[in-house]
Amino acid sequence: MSSSAQDQPLDERDTRHLRRAIELSAEARRRGNAPFGAVIVDRDGKVLAEARNTGSETDDFTAHAEMNALRLVSGRHPREVLAQATIYASGEPCAMCAGGIFWSGISRVVFGLDIEGQQRTGKPPEIALSCRQLLGAAPRPIEVLGPCLAQEAAGPFSGAWPRS
Repeated sequence: MSSSAQDQPLDERDTRHLRRAIELSAEARRRGNAPFGAVIVDRDGKVLAEARNTGSETDDFTAHAEMNALRLVSGRHPREVLAQATIYASGEPCAMCAGGIFWSGISRVVFGLDIEGQQRTGKPPEIALSCRQLLGAAPRPIEVLGPCLAQEAAGPFSGAWPRS
């Protein structure tokens, strides 16, 4: 978590689903992938999709957890359902994933470890645009809540990348 950012408070439902995303990130790491997990939930709390990063397993550089979860809901749930859905991500979504979230119509994002916190674990540099910046520029409101449960979310990241 960045030095100026504090964990934002979560209710019980948000906490449960974000913890599940963190569990999926640990599973991704155990399988040799980058440690990211994502869960998409409808407004009533029903899980629509769960996914983890599978980039190393599939040799697909777009196989981020959020993109994998979005692929699972695409065409299976009406846009009206997605417009009231929340995506929970163990780490702050990257620019590609934030774009996918925007195009899906999902209206709420809750994430664990922010980009700055990820980089402190040794994550290689990337286009470090915050999803808060990107989604904040969207022409429709998209609520972004994070960092949340950052210390828990940092666990699977710790030592995931060799220090250069």
